[in-house]
Amino acid sequence: MIKLWLANVAPEAGDDDIRKLVNTYVPELKCTDVQREEGDGSRPAAFVAVPGATRDALDKASARLNGMFWKGRKLSCTTTTF
Repeated sequence: MIKLWLANVAPEAGDDDIRKLVNTYVPELKCTDVQREEGDGSRPAAFVAVPGATRDALDKASARLNGMFWKGRKLSCTTTTF
């Protein structure tokens, strides 16, 4: 499965906020699951599952979200395969 990797997420952003972000800026994708990653808390990150999405669609989503300022932070976004 291919997922979006979002890093430098604002600590106060909840899973619903992340889903809404993806669904707002990439409406053709419907993210269903957000998995938070442990870390030191300085740059919170999450894997975002988008069932049925193609690699091309996720690469386009990543390009759109990468570098976006959201909730006072510059997001880092890429795709990853599990």
